Amino acid sequence: MEELISLLVGYFQNLNYASIITLMTVESSFIPLPSEIVMPPAGYLAAQGQLNIVLVIICGIVGSLLGALINYGIAFYLGRKIIYALVSTRWAKFLMLSPKKIAKAEAYFLRYGQTATFLGRLVVGVRHLISIPAGLSRMPLPSFLLFTGLGSSIWVTILTLFGYWLGKNNELLTVNFEMLSFLGTLCFIGFVIYLIIIHHFHKKHGQK
Repeated sequence: MEELISLLVGYFQNLNYASIITLMTVESSFIPLPSEIVMPPAGYLAAQGQLNIVLVIICGIVGSLLGALINYGIAFYLGRKIIYALVSTRWAKFLMLSPKKIAKAEAYFLRYGQTATFLGRLVVGVRHLISIPAGLSRMPLPSFLLFTGLGSSIWVTILTLFGYWLGKNNELLTVNFEMLSFLGTLCFIGFVIYLIIIHHFHKKHGQK
């Protein structure tokens, strides 16, 4: 538990505007990094006066756009055939990518059209992949940036304000710190177990 607390403290101490942009760029690309571990802590620091909440939100949105542009650009220039070949590789499985997930994002995009890049930013499991079908369909860049920016703004703002609220209600965290730490540890362990199960499932499936 002490090691976990030390890691959390170190993470908080190194969180700044540049790291927010970097982490949200990663989150919005094809790497599975939850935005929930970036924006709420940043909002918490803003409540403590260590960061400016407006700049935190702006940095979160900028990072989201940069990550989305990476996916969009890769899909735009490589095309559907290469993208599906890449997500079928062993390395893609470690990143929890698969043809099925890309197909799901494509179906979502085809269903809602260009506004899918807005709606998709608010849907778990689609949020970080919706930029790929947008690139595959060669969606106009101005429209892509507009809808992606709008969706990202809503999501980033909600997460940041949640962290800000926690920062303004420190007594709740103090009273329930042990419980929150325990739940956080359980969530982390559960996530690791999930990754192991997915890895073994893909490995077993691939051997058939």
